[in-house]
Amino acid sequence: MSPAGDPDGEEWRRLDRRTLLVTAAVLAGVAGGAGVPVAAGLAGDRPLAQAVGWVLAGALLLILAGTAGDWVRWRRTRYRIGPDRVDLRTGLLLLKSRSLARDRIRSVDLTANPLQRVLGLTKVRIGTGESTGGGESTLELELVTRAEGERLRRTLLARAAVPDAGHDGVLAVLDPRWIRYAPVSFVAPALGGAAVGAVMQVSEWFGAQAEVLDWIGDRFRDVSLPWMIVDLVLLATLAGAVGALGLWVEMWWNHRLEREPGGTLRVRRGLFTSRSVTLEERRLRGVELVEPLGVRLFGAARLDAVATGLTEDDEDKHTDLKALLPAVPRAVADRVAAEVLRETTAPTSAPLAAHPPAARARRLRWALAAVLAPAALLALLGALLTPVLLYVAAGWTVVLTPLALLLARDAYRSLGHALAGGHLVGRSGTVRRSTVALRRTGIIGWTVRQSYFQRRAGLLTLTATTAAGEGAYAVLDVGESAGLALADEAVPGLLRPFLERPETPRARSTEG
Repeated sequence: MSPAGDPDGEEWRRLDRRTLLVTAAVLAGVAGGAGVPVAAGLAGDRPLAQAVGWVLAGALLLILAGTAGDWVRWRRTRYRIGPDRVDLRTGLLLLKSRSLARDRIRSVDLTANPLQRVLGLTKVRIGTGESTGGGESTLELELVTRAEGERLRRTLLARAAVPDAGHDGVLAVLDPRWIRYAPVSFVAPALGGAAVGAVMQVSEWFGAQAEVLDWIGDRFRDVSLPWMIVDLVLLATLAGAVGALGLWVEMWWNHRLEREPGGTLRVRRGLFTSRSVTLEERRLRGVELVEPLGVRLFGAARLDAVATGLTEDDEDKHTDLKALLPAVPRAVADRVAAEVLRETTAPTSAPLAAHPPAARARRLRWALAAVLAPAALLALLGALLTPVLLYVAAGWTVVLTPLALLLARDAYRSLGHALAGGHLVGRSGTVRRSTVALRRTGIIGWTVRQSYFQRRAGLLTLTATTAAGEGAYAVLDVGESAGLALADEAVPGLLRPFLERPETPRARSTEG
């Protein structure tokens, strides 16, 4: 076996033996979680000791069988780091060999859950940054020692140094005050609903759902139905806010964003499950400033990277790999965006050109249609079935029309575009407002769309195509002449052949 520090060692290596302990512990947890309700169910027809004995025997069999299977996997798994390729072999009856060219490797990400961290282990995911089916663009080593994972990361991402532009070192570290934005994110109400569903599901497992509902009814015996609903919604929201705080601490604690020698950005974070994501700057095509409505009301924004290779395959979407910052004060997000892009000022803070008033009219019409169409359907059903639906339709219209119009006006105010140095900047959205700063050199094509109604209003949607992020970023409802001029100025010559009008036969004969 080659020395651990030899980057070109040709000897095959094994995964760490302690992966078997992890497997046994996970199976024990699964067996324990499933065994409690099973034992409770069996105890209804037979003595409790007998039911517990059967469950323990089944759990022991599960743990032994699963660990034995993982021992076979461990014995049959080998990997090596050669001068040109990374190879992985595994399989019992059918040997599977995987190989990645080292010059195509774009990411080496490390992840370790609490149990793995206690044992000093980590999972290594090596990717080429290509989107292919079947996971053919990635290799996963589960598990190796933490030191071996760091060695692999440094060795496989070794690149020629990037000239120092004054932004190297630590770009951002966690400020505990950022946690105040967690309860106002969209995660909080989702977690509140999940908490209510979990209580109902667990009570159903133990046959106590009726008792839970009766207990809730007793607590609100003297409260009217509308106020009971309001109180329950507030309690669910409070539970969701507490859950959002806990989730934020788990995801973002120990957060650190830094630029390493060789031109790579590294994000490290996580309280219990540690995560390390490395991004090559040459894969970076820009940044996206995301402002969900609740977070935006408090003057904060999240920062994501627009880069190639952040999703390795179609079956495993790592949506959090692009996150550079959690929700932070907008000024902090702009400063970090400038340093990530190696700019003196942040393109995301550049003044944006407003869009024509016709874009506002379109959004107002959409908002009214979204409210009045369901209201008309309810009114029709009320006329045919029951007058109650007429009152529902009236309440729907009175309550939601002002809200829809307010969101429509905000959506129009959010529209904007600009050319800030070497970046194309576009902004849109209201419930989720997004400001994208895309490097002009990373734009590989344009798509110009114009519906019948846009054509009548003198508007069009200009979409920049790039081999990064979502693959396409749109400037919505921009004026015709302004949009075409923007595309031609952003990437000179790319769209110009399609803007030139061919000469008519009459014009050619006149010149002749």
